[in-house]
Amino acid sequence: MSAWAVIVAAGRGERAGLGKNKVFWPVDGRSALARCLDAFEACGRFDGAVIVLSQSDMQAYEALAVSEGPFLLVKQIALGGDTRQASVYNGLKALPEDAGIVAIHDAARPFVSQDVIEATLESARMYGSGVISTPVVDTIKQVGPGGEVTSLERASLRAVQTPQTFDYHKILEAHERARADGLSVTDDAMLFEHYYAGVRLVSAPGAEANIKLTTRADFEVLERRSRPDVRVGQGYDVHRLVEGRRLVLCGVEIPWEKGLDGHSDADVAVHALMDALLGALGEGDIGRHFPDTDPAYKGADSMRLLAVVMEKVRVAGWRVGNADVTIVAQRPKLAGYMDAMKQNIAWGLGVAPECVNVKATTTECLGFEGEGLGISAQAVALLVR
Repeated sequence: MSAWAVIVAAGRGERAGLGKNKVFWPVDGRSALARCLDAFEACGRFDGAVIVLSQSDMQAYEALAVSEGPFLLVKQIALGGDTRQASVYNGLKALPEDAGIVAIHDAARPFVSQDVIEATLESARMYGSGVISTPVVDTIKQVGPGGEVTSLERASLRAVQTPQTFDYHKILEAHERARADGLSVTDDAMLFEHYYAGVRLVSAPGAEANIKLTTRADFEVLERRSRPDVRVGQGYDVHRLVEGRRLVLCGVEIPWEKGLDGHSDADVAVHALMDALLGALGEGDIGRHFPDTDPAYKGADSMRLLAVVMEKVRVAGWRVGNADVTIVAQRPKLAGYMDAMKQNIAWGLGVAPECVNVKATTTECLGFEGEGLGISAQAVALLVR
């Protein structure tokens, strides 16, 4: 028994306020209509599909077929009617006479899963109909003509979606009878219920995600979801080694004959880490936030400055995923201080120690680090929304 799909995409989408048919609007880089067609084609259970479009959207679809296609499943395009019911009827009339099962789906539901599609197909093959549904989670009130309110039993209620899948000839006959009777409905299941002995409701994994995009707010939520959930920043700093200064790295004071010169405590490793965090935030560098011309930062503890940067991270809605710091120094040997450095940085970032790595390397006596003139540090930080 052959199976076909009718993808209804002829709505104007005025409530979405997008300035064009919402099914052509990109959802995380791919249009809602293309996502629907992807799902039905990936299912591998259909002989073809008919798309129902408004005449005014024909050119937009042709452009979409070039930019996001080819849509190999699409065999025919039908013109939309004045109502959804009329559009579906036009789509059904465009199917071949030998079609056995038809799945009717709204292109405004771009997240339909293969599990959902296949559940309705199997039900329609066995019972003549298969309508995807989900339990109602809100309490539903029925308001009478006089304003009286009646609470409905939530356990017995279901919210229906598309696809709604039927025996092709039965649903076509139901549409034709409705046209003759002047019967207007909001979905195809209502027609099937009216002319036959009810419909078969089915459930499937992923039905809760099969949302319908209706208003501008729906698209704004998706736009927020599609923003990257992680950001990466990298930092670099260098300070000269001089006599008469403390050597502080990752907040740990290391006994040695020289220290790092700078306006603050010159903790080169923490400075590189702060630059990485600020880079991930798009907030410039430490010179912008803690200028060496400001006496307030004279001799400042860099771990305290790190706390200021971390507050910026939190206020912006991020947290640290992990951080990696590399200290480049020929001398002194730092191996004995690595654990303390790691603990300090983890504490400063508000993460577990396993989310931090601190390592040291030499330059085989090459460059200013190898000559003992200074110490540099590099850092990479991952922020998670």
